[in-house]
Amino acid sequence: MKGKRVQPAWSPPAGTDVPHLHLYNSLTRAKERFVPQRGNRVSWYCCGPTVYDASHMGHARSYISFDILRRILKDYFKYDVFYCMNITDIDDKIIKRARQNHLLDQYKEKQPQAAQILQDVLSAREPFQVVLASTTDPDKKQMLERLDAAVTAALLPLQAAMEGKAAHAVVQPLARVLLENSKDLLSDWLDKQFGSQVTENSIFSILPNYWEGEYHRDMEALNVLPPDVLTRVSEYVPEIVEFVKKVVSNGYGYESNGSVYFNTLKFDASPQHSYAKLVPEAVGDQKALQEGEGDLSISADRLSEKKSPNDFALWKASKPGEPSWDSPWGKGRPGWHIECSAMAGSVLGESMDIHGGGFDLRFPHHDNELAQSEAFFENDYWVRYFLHTGHLTISGCKMSKSLKNFITIKDALEKNSARQLRLAFLMHSWKDTLDYSSNTMESAVQYEKFMNEFFLNVKDIMRAPTDITGRFEKWEEAETELNSSFYDRKCAVHEALCDNVDTRTAVEEMRVLVGLSNSYIAGRKSAKLRPNRMLVESIAAYLTNMLKIFGAIEGSEPIGFPVGGQSQSIDLESTVMPYLTVLSEFREGVRKIAREQKVTELLQLCDVVRDDTFPALGVRLEDHEGLPTVVKLVDKETLLKEREEKKQMEAEKKKKKEEAAKKKQEQETAKLAKMKLPPCDMFRTETDKYSKFDEAGFPTHDVEGKELSKGQTKKLRKLFEAQEKLHKEYLQMNQNVD
Repeated sequence: MKGKRVQPAWSPPAGTDVPHLHLYNSLTRAKERFVPQRGNRVSWYCCGPTVYDASHMGHARSYISFDILRRILKDYFKYDVFYCMNITDIDDKIIKRARQNHLLDQYKEKQPQAAQILQDVLSAREPFQVVLASTTDPDKKQMLERLDAAVTAALLPLQAAMEGKAAHAVVQPLARVLLENSKDLLSDWLDKQFGSQVTENSIFSILPNYWEGEYHRDMEALNVLPPDVLTRVSEYVPEIVEFVKKVVSNGYGYESNGSVYFNTLKFDASPQHSYAKLVPEAVGDQKALQEGEGDLSISADRLSEKKSPNDFALWKASKPGEPSWDSPWGKGRPGWHIECSAMAGSVLGESMDIHGGGFDLRFPHHDNELAQSEAFFENDYWVRYFLHTGHLTISGCKMSKSLKNFITIKDALEKNSARQLRLAFLMHSWKDTLDYSSNTMESAVQYEKFMNEFFLNVKDIMRAPTDITGRFEKWEEAETELNSSFYDRKCAVHEALCDNVDTRTAVEEMRVLVGLSNSYIAGRKSAKLRPNRMLVESIAAYLTNMLKIFGAIEGSEPIGFPVGGQSQSIDLESTVMPYLTVLSEFREGVRKIAREQKVTELLQLCDVVRDDTFPALGVRLEDHEGLPTVVKLVDKETLLKEREEKKQMEAEKKKKKEEAAKKKQEQETAKLAKMKLPPCDMFRTETDKYSKFDEAGFPTHDVEGKELSKGQTKKLRKLFEAQEKLHKEYLQMNQNVD
């Protein structure tokens, strides 16, 4: 007999291994498991732009990619991300461009006459052509040649007009064109003469202030989240001075002629330090090092101030024509690399989880940042994970602002929407080269269209009238199979995002999920059955949420892309859809009666509503035989474009049909003309080939009077008999007609 009954022992499930987030770390050149230093909090510093010109697609490559990574870490993996970014508003490029702009504006204000402009351009062109002749880099040479060609194109008409003593009204407009085409040459020429006289610090802030504003507007247009903290070099000069002092006191910096340099040899000799952690093979690359120092800081006297060619500037003694701040070493300005170290250190402390930037910043910029920061904090872990976004090419060619081969973000947004640009980035690995081309963007446009059609179809399914209990329908094999695929695809997306945030694979898995869902919906409709609304709604909501996480969808709608633009999308669908549904049902009733009564005019009017009236309002009607008309709210521009493409396709189809009919008619006419010809006459006209014929009109001798060979006769006999057959058909045809 059993004793007191007790609960049996419980066996816990074995479970399965779950993937963990791994990121490609430039410090190891491998994917490493991501482990933040302080629980769930992630400190992240990103190198921002040097604001001296318009933001271009190279900037978009980095900032959209980092925005995607940041959103996924924050909204998908649920990390508490603290994101800091800098603005470089003190830099050799900014100083030089600001000076040049200031001097060129002064030159224009004097309103020089045509003769003066011509003389100055010719003077400026001499040193420019010396540089052009000595340039060996093919990309730079091509840029300079384009510039020279533009100057020549404007120079020749002005010279001809002045030699011909043309009127002032003719000459002066030509001079203005030359001034515009030659502004790069002239500004450089003016800078070499008068740049040292530009001393007012405010002149050097006007340019970066303007372009920083433009940069923020571009980022807002691209739906890039603003940083939690933005640091500007001009606002952190005191902190930078203190940072340099500490590096010097720690024994890793030295003063020379009012400048302060980092001692790379001493740093590298320290047991706890290592110089050039990211790209050790680049140490000694003088070209890269000099680019890092800046155009205004690589003169022979400046280079001679260093103990080693690999040393770099922490603080630069200001020369005439450069902005300056007080320091223990005299008037000067920050070096480029020191700014990020001082600002990131001020905000994030002695160590950060993530540091991000473009691939081309690895050496010397980021390697120098690491060295001076670890020299300041006396540690070897200033950055735990270094992330570098890949290059961007334009239709396979290198993109470079300095080579004037770039597309601005504003130009790109005129061709494609911010969502389409983001989808293009999502469809490529963030760490590899991305080629911005028409093919790349077309793939993104088609992906957007594919997803949008699915969302519109699901919305239509959800609008089908049902009571509160009718929403829950029995699952058959098709639903179970689709739900199993749904789970598998979600797992595949998760694995992809854990694998170095592989959005390329993730969005492809999402495409596969939509394809499976479309097949399920089509199968149910072909069987005259309603798709399971709860299941397709769940799939659409998941996809919408993922696209929101990626930053490709804004707004609070549970399913699909916003309709009609952000400003009017909030309640548009819920407001207008009841009215559109009533109108669509009324139109269906009219079409049914028109078909039964054979009233063609009414059917045509219904087609006009579908094809012309509604698209102009952003409404698409889809008629399906035996099924209710589907109503979809779609962007008006998209619908009008679709309508034009449809009309174009129909016109091309009609043209091809007409051409085919014409060709067929010509062939039939030619065949008829051939059929009319009696076989006895077919060779008699060919007197250039044959000289004698038998009584039936068959040739027996060639043009030279020689008897035809057996082979020739056999060949001609076949042609003769074929014509005989054709002619008999013709005679028979005429007899039947009679």
